Amino acid sequence: MLPRRGRVVRAMSTQALTAETFEPTVTQDGIVLVDAWAAWCGPCRQFAPVFEAASEKHSDITFAKLDTEAEPALAGMLEITSIPTIFGFRDGVLLFAQPGALPAQALEQVIEQMRGIDMDAVRAEIAKQEQSGEPAADA
Repeated sequence: MLPRRGRVVRAMSTQALTAETFEPTVTQDGIVLVDAWAAWCGPCRQFAPVFEAASEKHSDITFAKLDTEAEPALAGMLEITSIPTIFGFRDGVLLFAQPGALPAQALEQVIEQMRGIDMDAVRAEIAKQEQSGEPAADA
């Protein structure tokens, strides 16, 4: 695959997240999708090829996997109660979190919706809520 102008092509389609790499990964610019999973989880194993295929199709997005068994403190911090759980971050802002294995088409819809979000409007809403002391609303 030839690199697209202005984009970095990663040799690895997905990366493993740890407590040390989580924050730098999800706070980077652009879209980051995180698949929280465990080896014993049947639906996680069924979703893995869907997630991997999407990572190969969308080289401009960071795809990361969080092994909840290897990183229980991180899973607890994220309040993961069911796996798989998919998280979507854009420019460091959590925009999507949903438990359950998504079919390929549903994952594509999540990606397209995340691409289409006006992040200036999101940041303005977050700033407004922080000033007023209101809890942040889900995007």
